Amino acid sequence: MQSVLEGTLGKAGEAVAEATSFNKKAAGMTPEIIQPTSKDPLTSDFGVRQHSHDKWLSASTSSQQGPALLEDNFAREKIMKFDHERIPERVVHARGAGAFGTFKLYESAEDVTSAGVLTDTSRRTPVFVRFSTVLGSRGSADTVRDVRGFAVKFYTNEGNWDIVGNDIPVFFIQDAMKFPDVIHAGKPEPDTEVPQAQSAHNNFWDFQFMHSEATHMFMWAMSDRGIPRSYRMMQGFGVNTYTLINTQGVRSFVKFHFTPTLGVHSLVWDEALKICGQDPDFHRKDLYTAIEKGIFPTWKFGIQICPESRQDEFDFDILDATKVWPEDIFPVRYIGELQLNKNVDEFFTQTEQAAFCTAHIVPGIGFSDDPLLQGRNFSYFDTQLSRLGVNWQELPVNRPVCPVMNNHRDGQLRHKITKGKINYWPNRHGVIPPAEPSAGAYIDYPEKIEAIKQRLHSVKFSEHFAQAQLFWNSLSQPEKAHIIAALSFELDHCDDPIVYGRMVERLTDISLELAQAVAEKVGAPIPTEARCPNHGKKAKGLSQFDFTPEAQGLAPTIASRMVAIIIADGFNFAEYEVVKGALTAAGAFVFTIGPWRQLVTTSGGKSVSPDHHFEGMRSTMFDSIYIPGGEHISTLLKQGRVIHWVREAFGHCKAIGATGEAVKLVQSACGVDGMTFSTNTDVVDAYGVVTASGIGTGPGSIGEALKMVKGAKNFLDAYAYHISQHRNFQRELDGLTSMVAY
Repeated sequence: MQSVLEGTLGKAGEAVAEATSFNKKAAGMTPEIIQPTSKDPLTSDFGVRQHSHDKWLSASTSSQQGPALLEDNFAREKIMKFDHERIPERVVHARGAGAFGTFKLYESAEDVTSAGVLTDTSRRTPVFVRFSTVLGSRGSADTVRDVRGFAVKFYTNEGNWDIVGNDIPVFFIQDAMKFPDVIHAGKPEPDTEVPQAQSAHNNFWDFQFMHSEATHMFMWAMSDRGIPRSYRMMQGFGVNTYTLINTQGVRSFVKFHFTPTLGVHSLVWDEALKICGQDPDFHRKDLYTAIEKGIFPTWKFGIQICPESRQDEFDFDILDATKVWPEDIFPVRYIGELQLNKNVDEFFTQTEQAAFCTAHIVPGIGFSDDPLLQGRNFSYFDTQLSRLGVNWQELPVNRPVCPVMNNHRDGQLRHKITKGKINYWPNRHGVIPPAEPSAGAYIDYPEKIEAIKQRLHSVKFSEHFAQAQLFWNSLSQPEKAHIIAALSFELDHCDDPIVYGRMVERLTDISLELAQAVAEKVGAPIPTEARCPNHGKKAKGLSQFDFTPEAQGLAPTIASRMVAIIIADGFNFAEYEVVKGALTAAGAFVFTIGPWRQLVTTSGGKSVSPDHHFEGMRSTMFDSIYIPGGEHISTLLKQGRVIHWVREAFGHCKAIGATGEAVKLVQSACGVDGMTFSTNTDVVDAYGVVTASGIGTGPGSIGEALKMVKGAKNFLDAYAYHISQHRNFQRELDGLTSMVAY
C-alpha cells in the first residue's frame, strides 16, 4: 500500500511540473514574481534599507516616551500604503477565487471557425479562470444560494479571448438596460443594507414577479445549481449567443459549454447554511487544495452550433439570453478540454486584479445581436476603468502573451515604455501600420441589416414560461423536492403578503403541483388551477443527473472527495490503516478526526495524530465519514458531538461506512425505520450506509484497486461506490432523513 501511495504522490508532482513547463503565460509573469526570504533585508518602496519594522521615529529617551516625528518618511510610507491597499470591489461578482491552467482541443472546429484557439489541435493555450458569487460583497460567504460566475481568459497567440459566463446557461433579463434593476433588487435593501449575499427578501422576489422574463432563471437559481458542492463540480456556460466565422466567410451562431469531468454536484441546503458560518471560505479552499494536491479540475469544452440560415426556425429566439438551446435540437459538440493546474501566487495581484471583458474576442469569433451581450460589451469595459484605471490591460494577469502594439499612451499607472518619436497614424515612417487580413487582422463580419431604429425586441422574446416548464419537467424527483424547499425558504423570508402571494401565482405558470406545495409552506392562498398549462415536455442536459461521470461515459471516481475517519483511544488500527490507504490511493483526501490533536492510541499501542478534533470540524466539511471498529466505540457512544457527526452526515444523504463494533454506533445514531445494519460477516448497504463486521479479505478488499460498482459484495468497494455517487437522495425521498435530528 505504501508503494501505491508513493506512486500516486510522485505522479501528482510530475503532473504539476508538466502542466506549468510549457505555459507561456506563466513564463511571462515570472519577472513580476518575488520570493522574500530571511536573507532579504527590509527596504522602503524607494529601495533604501530600513532599520525597524516596529517603532516610529520619536523624540524619546529610555525612560520617557516622547512625541512621534512626522519626518519619519519610512513610517509614513508604511501607513500610507496600508491606508490605500483597497481598490473598489466589483459591483457584482465581488467574491471569487481563481487559478491558472491550459486549454487544448480534442478535434478542430475548422468547419465553423478560423480561430486558431479552436482549430489548431497542437496548441496548449494558457488560461486564467475566476469563479465567483454574484450578489455578495467581497467578504461574504462562499456557499450562499446564488448564481456562480465562471469567467475564462484564454491567452491565445492572437490576443486575449474572454468567455465571461456563469454556472447557469440563462439569465434574469433579456436586455442589458435592465441590469441595474435586477442587481438593485437582489442586493441588500437600500434602507437597512440587509440581507447580505441573499435573495431571500421582498425586493428580489418582487422583481421576479414583476419582470416575468426572469421566471426561467429563478427556477435554475432555486435548483441545486444555486448551491454547488465545489467550483470544480459545476458547469460553465457562455450564456450569450456569439458567432463563429470560418475561412469561407460562413457565419454560425454558437453557445459555449464547460462540463466538469468530476460530474455536476451540489450541497444540500441545511449543509450550505451551516458552512456559511463554519467555513465561509469553503469553495476557495476546496479549489486550492485540489490543485495543490495534483488532482487538477478538468472540464470538457463544447459548442452548440446553429447555422445562420436556421436562425428563425424555432419557437424561441436564439438571441434571447433567458432561453437555452435544447440539446435535442442543438447537440453539444465537445471539442476540447480545460484544465486548471496552477494556483495563484498572490490573490490580490492575480485574482482580484483579473479583469474580464465580453468584448475581448479573436479572429474567427464574433458577436451576435443578443441585446444582453451588446450591453455587456460596453459595461464590462467601463467597469474595469473605474476599478483598475485606464491601463488595466497592462497588469500582469491581464496582459496578452502576444505582442501589443498601438499608439495608446500615458494615463495613470502606465507600465510600458515605448521608444521613438512616433505616436500617431499616418506617419512619415510607416510605424505601426494597420494589419492585413492575411496577417491575422480582425475583420468584422459584413452583416446586412434592415431595420427601424426603435426600442423593441422580436415577438419571440415575449414568451417567458415554456422553458421554465421544460426545466421543471426535466428534473429528477429529488431536484424537484429541493426547488420546492428552496422557494419555501426564500418566500418565508418575505414578510410582505403581496410578494409571496404573487410569487405563488407566478409558479402556477410553471406547475400547479409546485405552486400548491410552496403555497402551503409560505401561507399564501393555495391555487386550484394553472394560469399557463404545463406542456409536459422534457429535455436532456437540464438535470444534474445528466452529467454524472457515468452519464458522461467516465468511470466512477472518488478523486478529491473529502473523507473523515472518526477515532478515539482503542480504535482498530488495522481497519483504519486499510481504509485510509485504499481511499487515498484512489485519490480521496482522507482526514482523521479525534477527541484531540494529541496522539490517539490503539489497544495494541500504536498511535495516530488526528488532523482535527470533534469540535474543530463538522461533518459538513466532508463528503463522507467512516468509523473503524475497536474498543473506542464505548467512548464514542457517550460523545454527543460524535453522534451528531453521524446523524448530520445521514441527514445530508452522505455515504457512511462502519465496520466491527462501529456498526453499533451508527445504528444508535440513525437506526430509524427502514434502515438495516450488518449483524454478521455480510456487507449491508442500506441507503448508502455501508456496514460490515470487518474489512474482509476478498477481492477488492486489501491491496487491490477499488472496484466502484453498484451492489459490490465487499465493504471497501461498496463504500467507495457510494462516495463516488455523491449523495443517496433515496434516503431523503423515502423520508428517512426527516426522522433524525441534525
